[in-house]
Amino acid sequence: MSADTTTEPHATEPHSSEQHADASPAAGRFERVLVVTRDDDAGRAAVETGIDLAAAHGAAVDALYVVDVAEEWDVVVERRERTGERLVEDAAERGADAGVDVEKWFRYGTAHEEVLDFAAAHGADLIVVGSARRTGLDRFVHPERLPTRVQRGASAPVLVVGPDDD
Repeated sequence: MSADTTTEPHATEPHSSEQHADASPAAGRFERVLVVTRDDDAGRAAVETGIDLAAAHGAAVDALYVVDVAEEWDVVVERRERTGERLVEDAAERGADAGVDVEKWFRYGTAHEEVLDFAAAHGADLIVVGSARRTGLDRFVHPERLPTRVQRGASAPVLVVGPDDD
């Protein structure tokens, strides 16, 4: 390490308190946007919206895909992994086209828990998640969806994007 790095640690830290104060959501600016990727129209709209917001704010994006491992069949988990790889890669390409740095992430577990843990651990200033329209039967079978659970537990603002919001 050079003498400059050891004597001035704040100069090399990307999230110093001085920078964070200027780029906080309260000041109307975002530094890190967490985009939750999904393989549906609402998930694609969330990626587009999150990257557009990041570009407008000069923020970086964390593209997260959560592989639900509740299914015990390896073939199903492997298919979800391949889907997730494609989705975060697509988000990174979209980010590159917009001039936004996108980091690709995977988590394994229950989606809302993993999203909340990731957002807290990585200092997300905004969480963008897609939500599809639901039928009466779907509402009955699954009363709480991912966006609702994330909104209830998040310490950062949550933007819920529908497939028709672009």
